[in-house]
Amino acid sequence: MPAARLSPADLRRPAFVAGQRIGLFGGSFDPPHAGHVEVSLAALRVLRLDRIWWLVSPQNPLKPNAPSGDLARRVAAARELARNPAICVTAIEAALRTTYTAETLARLLPRLPGAACVWMMGADNLEGFHRWRGWQRIAASLPIAVFNRPGFALGALSSPAAIALRRARISDRDACTLSATPPPAWVFLPTPHISASSTALRTARREGDSMS
Repeated sequence: MPAARLSPADLRRPAFVAGQRIGLFGGSFDPPHAGHVEVSLAALRVLRLDRIWWLVSPQNPLKPNAPSGDLARRVAAARELARNPAICVTAIEAALRTTYTAETLARLLPRLPGAACVWMMGADNLEGFHRWRGWQRIAASLPIAVFNRPGFALGALSSPAAIALRRARISDRDACTLSATPPPAWVFLPTPHISASSTALRTARREGDSMS
């Protein structure tokens, strides 16, 4: 089977209209899994979003050994899994030539006039959010929705970033208002409990390959 190749459409900014509420869900998606879909569907429902954009990263600076360099393969796999008209898979970060989320948002958000964007992350990301380059700028740029993962809630909610942003937290009962709340603003959503992990799936894949 020939290797997947990025198309010009993969690198373009997805279509949108002013007034749309868009969830930005960044990650390696190496591999994409059912947890990504479950979080996206929950975000559409609970946050009352119109679209979710999966921003498939060329490289995660906090995980130098992942993802794989085959960005086109990951984009194709994510699109095959999503299969939902409200979920758009894009490799626009490669076109923007950005490595860090703060850089991506600084270049992407001005290209979305009139859209109400929300950054989406798992509780494990919040636990280490203070190590992200420019994390304060991210929090000041757009509201953030944090989705629970088993075993991470306590560490996430007691993390340096959560403590620093404690006054900006809104109740999960008001999650539907997040996209209209001026940043900094964030919500911790106790459900869904996502146990799937791309890291664990990559490890299992490598172990399976070594045994074959």
